[in-house]
Amino acid sequence: MFPEYRDLITKLKVTDKHFIKKFNDHNQLDEQITALEKTSSSDATTELKLMKSTRLHLKEQILDILKSHQQEV
Repeated sequence: MFPEYRDLITKLKVTDKHFIKKFNDHNQLDEQITALEKTSSSDATTELKLMKSTRLHLKEQILDILKSHQQEV
């Protein structure tokens, strides 16, 4: 995710607790979505859509954090 910010991500994973939480939440949700997609039934469609929406929101928040820190440099 966001290879152009690789160095900044590495730095923030050590120094920014808010970033770490968002980053870890996104990765955990991504793993859950992947697992659910592998075993998905039609009953899981609504849950999967909600999870994907949440994952996208987290990704947008992560990008906002990265952009704000990039401006500080």
